[in-house]
Amino acid sequence: MTRLFKTCLLALLTGLSIGAATAQEAVIRKNLAERLPNLPRIDEVTPTPMKGLYEVRFNDSEIFYTDAGGNFILQGNLIDTQARTDLTEERIERLTAVNFKDLPLKDAFTIVRGNGQRKLAVFEDPNCGYCKRFERDLAKIDNVTIHVFLYPILGQDSVDKSRQIWCARDKGKVFVDWMVRDVAIPKSDRCDTGALQRNVEFGKKTRITGTPTLFFANSARVPGAIDRARIEQLLAEANQ
Repeated sequence: MTRLFKTCLLALLTGLSIGAATAQEAVIRKNLAERLPNLPRIDEVTPTPMKGLYEVRFNDSEIFYTDAGGNFILQGNLIDTQARTDLTEERIERLTAVNFKDLPLKDAFTIVRGNGQRKLAVFEDPNCGYCKRFERDLAKIDNVTIHVFLYPILGQDSVDKSRQIWCARDKGKVFVDWMVRDVAIPKSDRCDTGALQRNVEFGKKTRITGTPTLFFANSARVPGAIDRARIEQLLAEANQ
C-alpha cells in the first residue's frame, strides 16, 4: 500500500466520520426540538466516551445526555469508573474556565496596596459573612492589586448595599470600611449601576455559585474564604 494511497484512505475515512457525526447531530437536534419545544437553544451536540451516548450543551455550560436518536435524555454526572474521574464535572470546569485577562474589569473597582505587583480578583456580596472574614485576612496582605466585583446574590438588601458602594466616590474605602470595620455604608447619589447586573449575569454564565470566589493572575479559581497564609501561597504561585 503506497503512502499516497494510505493518505487518501485516511482522508476518506476521516471525512466519512465527520459526515456521520454531523448527520447524527442533525438528527438529535431535530428530534429534541420537535419533542421538547421548550428546550433552550442547543449550543452543541458531541459524542461522549460512552458508545451511543451524546452530550447536549445549552445555555453555554449546562449539559444533559441523550442517545443517538434523541429518544431519551439523562441528567446527572457521567463517571469514568476506570479512571475514577467525573467527566461531567471536568467538562463543566473547562466550559466555565475564566482567563484572568478576560475578566470584565470595567465592572469592578480596584484597591491597590503597596507596589500592587501581585494581582487578585474577587466576587463578593456585601452581606456575606464569609466575605467579611476573608476581607479581614486580605487587609493584612501587602503589595497586591485587588479587583472587587460586587456580586449581590443574597437578596434585595445586598443589591441595595452594592448600589450604595458602587455609587460612592471612594468605592474601595466604603467597601473595606463596611466589610472589615462594620462602618455603615453612607448614602450615595444615584449612578449607573448596570455593572452589578452584568456581574450577576457573568457569574451565572461562569458558574460562580458562592461568595467569595477568587481569581488569581494565573487564572486559578478558588471558591471560599481562604486564610491569609493560603492567599499568600496562591499569590506567589500565580506570579512564578
